[in-house]
Amino acid sequence: MCGIVGAVAARNIVPVLVQGLQRLEYRGYDSCGVAVHEASLGATGAGGLRRARSTARVAELIAQVEHEHLQGATGIAHTRWATHGAPAVSNAHPHASYGPGAAPADITQAGHVALVHNGIIENYEELRARLQQRGYVFASQTDTEVIAHLIDSLYDGDLFAAVRAAAQELRGAYAIAVMHKDEPHRVVGARAGSPLVLGVGEGGAEHFLASDAMALAGVTDQIVYLEEGDFADLQLGRYWITDRAGRPLSAAQRPVRTVQAHSGAAELGPYRHYMQKEIFEQPRAIADTLDGIEAIVPELFDGAHAAAWRVFREIDRVLILACGTSYYSGCTARYWLEEIAGIPTQVEVASEYRYRTSVPDARTLVVTISQSGETADTLAALRHAQSLGMKHTLTICNVATSAMVRECELAYVTRAGVEIGVASTKAFTTQLAGLFLLTLALAQAKGRITSEQEAAHLTAMRHLPVALQAVLALEPQLIGWSEEFAKKENALFLGRGLHYPIALEGALKLKEISYIHAEAYPAGELKHGPLALVTSSMPVVAVAPHDALLEKLKSNLQEVRARGGVLYVLADADTHIESSEGMHVIRMPEHYGQLSPILHVVPLQLLAYHTACARGTDVDKPRNLAKSVTVE
Repeated sequence: MCGIVGAVAARNIVPVLVQGLQRLEYRGYDSCGVAVHEASLGATGAGGLRRARSTARVAELIAQVEHEHLQGATGIAHTRWATHGAPAVSNAHPHASYGPGAAPADITQAGHVALVHNGIIENYEELRARLQQRGYVFASQTDTEVIAHLIDSLYDGDLFAAVRAAAQELRGAYAIAVMHKDEPHRVVGARAGSPLVLGVGEGGAEHFLASDAMALAGVTDQIVYLEEGDFADLQLGRYWITDRAGRPLSAAQRPVRTVQAHSGAAELGPYRHYMQKEIFEQPRAIADTLDGIEAIVPELFDGAHAAAWRVFREIDRVLILACGTSYYSGCTARYWLEEIAGIPTQVEVASEYRYRTSVPDARTLVVTISQSGETADTLAALRHAQSLGMKHTLTICNVATSAMVRECELAYVTRAGVEIGVASTKAFTTQLAGLFLLTLALAQAKGRITSEQEAAHLTAMRHLPVALQAVLALEPQLIGWSEEFAKKENALFLGRGLHYPIALEGALKLKEISYIHAEAYPAGELKHGPLALVTSSMPVVAVAPHDALLEKLKSNLQEVRARGGVLYVLADADTHIESSEGMHVIRMPEHYGQLSPILHVVPLQLLAYHTACARGTDVDKPRNLAKSVTVE
């Protein structure tokens, strides 16, 4: 979602700021901007805060910065995904405060305070009304501008003190980076509910703030992860971190970590879009995620406390918390956990779980799933579960240094690599691989799997990369399907049992990037309502593995054909489902048993991708969506 980059240095820092924004473009945004303190480079004349903002891509912002000769050794930059207020220059960050009664005569001048913000301020209306009574003029519709004016109203010569005082009045989530015109070599940051990291430059001569360490790739790999409630004070050649109460935190409490966030991971290479690249990276991503696993042992999931074996023995049930695509991976895992490990499993949408009254059970393993490990709703749901006394927590996550990994007792870090496309692909399949390993580990701990069964499952997992390569070879046939789908405005996806969540994921992919309305249903529910929608103008996609529900599914397919519906079926080779009028069949290379969902989702990804290409949509940055959802 929104991206932050900030810096205090002794050189012109604008190229670093805008390059950082480019590295964060994959998160999704609809406006961008940069502000610098000109006096930080010894500028003559006004030497104050200046900014440039745009509702175009970062490349356009760079051209604007060069045209206006914007330079400074202290600066902040931002990519915004709109929440409060439409995508417009007036709502783009950085936001500014000019003091009571003052309005900007020149919007390139950033007044007393310049600020960038990720998150949502829940009490902004109350604060806005109070500040307006004091004479502050608001130039935007955002909640962020409230913070800038609030800091200005509290400023008395010390920016750090003003930011700390302002934070006491804010309710909601935020990561902020702030500058003041009277302090040309200082940036202050704070975080509560949104991620923020501090980067230490070579020799400690310059320092950085960012919402993601990837923004600083190629600039520094020395990263300090700020924790909930932390404040950071960046000055030339030094920095301080305090907790919410203002107590200084030592290097032992907030250690500098070496983080390899190579920008090269984001190179497109020969592919047309990042999403296509990431679909084809899945064999390698699965291989990397399983690399080094010779046997199923609880230690695969040990976090800082090496407690997996004890936890797996103690728990009686599993609660999975996730959002979006990660939620569908959890829904798939429920079938595995209950069938293979014999453990009752509940899957909850994270944004709903924390706001309903639930019945806690201390013998529950709370499993969170997140690509970024910073998903605000999932983190909040995790903390809510912990507050209810459910202390046993485990995360399946793709970022080893994320808040999710740090806050959970146990973790399995997938190795999908950087995922740029907003619509998740390789992160989803590697999550499934991690969840299947968790299933086997729990089954082992509970004595519900034999060594022979375990070995057979591991053998099948090791074959997944080869099996996925064979599925990817189906791309030309899926391009043929996509040419028909591109003409439609609605689609229905069907699955049964273990593959119903895969149908849900297929529908999500299609709607995310092609903007075709798509729904998914358990195929057995057709006659309970959805069958009324079926006509020749709405394609029906069915996931048809050769499993125990195949004959039931065949009956459901006949219900569609009898109503004139056109079927598109992904069938295993031995299902005896043949192509005919109104029945388009693509044969999967092999039946893969309980791991079949990992293979069957790939053709649905390719179908969505090529349909979007045929419709000419922005595949990697679909409208209104963001990659890392760090607000509720």
